[in-house]
Amino acid sequence: MALTIYPAIDLKLGQVVRLAEGDMDRATVYGDDPAAQAARFAEAGATVLHVVDLDGAFAGESCNGAAVRAILAAFPGRVQVGGGIRSRAQAEAWLEAGVWRVVMGTAALENPVLVRELAAEHPGGVVVAVDARGGMVAVRGWAEKSSVSVEDLGRRFEDAGVAALLFTDVGRDGLLKGVNVEATAALAAAVAIPVIASGGLAGLADIEALKGRPGIEGVITGRAIYDGRIDLAEALALAA
Repeated sequence: MALTIYPAIDLKLGQVVRLAEGDMDRATVYGDDPAAQAARFAEAGATVLHVVDLDGAFAGESCNGAAVRAILAAFPGRVQVGGGIRSRAQAEAWLEAGVWRVVMGTAALENPVLVRELAAEHPGGVVVAVDARGGMVAVRGWAEKSSVSVEDLGRRFEDAGVAALLFTDVGRDGLLKGVNVEATAALAAAVAIPVIASGGLAGLADIEALKGRPGIEGVITGRAIYDGRIDLAEALALAA
C-alpha cells in the first residue's frame, strides 16, 4: 500500500517556519513566500499539502488567511489546513474556499459534537488532530495537556466519518529525532480510522519504516525537506 507524503507549510506571521516541539519561541524561518514554497512542492511531484496556521492555533481563529489563500491559488493539488479551526463558521469557510480537508484538534476534544456534525455533512472533509505529549492529548497549540489518552480520543470518532486521524508526537516535532513509529502503529491498531504520522521525520528510513504498516495512510514532513535531509521527489518515489 502506498504511503501519502504530505509536505508541510507552517505559517507564522505570514512566513514559512518550523517550530521545535511546538514552541513558538523556537521558530526557524525558511521563507517569506508561502505560495512560492507550495509551487516548489508541486514541481517536485507533491499532490497534497499540509498547511498549519500556527498563530491561529494559539489565537483560536484564522491569522494567516491571506497566506493560505495564496497557497490554494498556487498549488494544483489538494490542501488540508489546520490551526485554530474551532467553529462551524471557520471550518465551512475554508471548505468553501477550496480547502480539501480541515484539521481540528482542540475542537475535537472540547466540542466533539460539532466535529461529528461537520464530518457527517462534509464526507472526507474533516481530519481529527491527535497531538500527544506522553501519550495524552495536547490542545490549544499544544500548550495544554489534557487527561484524555490518544486512543480514547481516536475511538470517540470511529463512527463519525472523519477522513483520518493526524497523530503528532509533540516531543519529536521539528527535532529530526525520527517518527514515533511504534506509537503511530499502536494508534492505527486501536482504531478503524486511517492514521497520518507526524512529528520528527528525519530521513527516508522513517518512510520505509511506516510503509506497509496497517492503518497508516500517510506521513507529514517539514524540517527534513527544508534542511535538505531528504529530497521530496525521492521520498515520493519511495512512498509510492
